[in-house]
Amino acid sequence: MTAVKPLANHIEQTGISVDQLIAATGLDAKLVKAIVSGNYTPSPVQRQRLAAALGVPVEDVSWDHAVPVEHLRGNGPQCGRST
Repeated sequence: MTAVKPLANHIEQTGISVDQLIAATGLDAKLVKAIVSGNYTPSPVQRQRLAAALGVPVEDVSWDHAVPVEHLRGNGPQCGRST
């Protein structure tokens, strides 16, 4: 079994550009860029399309959200009450 790595690492290893990845997947450019930067967690169908374009199994890609979510607005501990 190969090590699970972030999508950006797989892109770097394959040498494919983000623009080539966008073309290969048929996904919206803004969406792909957000996924690659870790600002968006892709759906299962989007994961399959991205992994297929890179020639790697979906299970070998870490699809985690890289941006911490504590900066997002809402009624959390920072407001003095839990949600």
